[in-house]
Amino acid sequence: MISKIDKNSVRKARHTRTRRYISGTQERPRLNVYRSLNNIYVQIIDDVAGNTIASASTLDAEVKAQLEGKTKKEAANLVGETVGRRALAKGVTKVVFDRGGYLYTGRVAEVAEGARKAGLEF
Repeated sequence: MISKIDKNSVRKARHTRTRRYISGTQERPRLNVYRSLNNIYVQIIDDVAGNTIASASTLDAEVKAQLEGKTKKEAANLVGETVGRRALAKGVTKVVFDRGGYLYTGRVAEVAEGARKAGLEF
């Protein structure tokens, strides 16, 4: 019998491989993306200190109020803008983009585009 490939375990392995090279510092923290079936979560993390500097998701009250009638890609762009504004308020201007093992397309690319629109540099 042919066993079905677990796509999430493949993604996690890809993420583990890339995390060898991607790490967030205080000067340039890591912008991490996690996407579930219905929601998207973004964090800006300082790996040296182990702190989350800013975060946003489609479940935040500020974002959720603006999601009426929007597609998932538009919601991801909005989450990217929100986390970008929150990061700029905390003094973060440059980040390292960590796509979380996902391909850089669709909602993940929209998060990056929204963060760039807010003023973050990658």
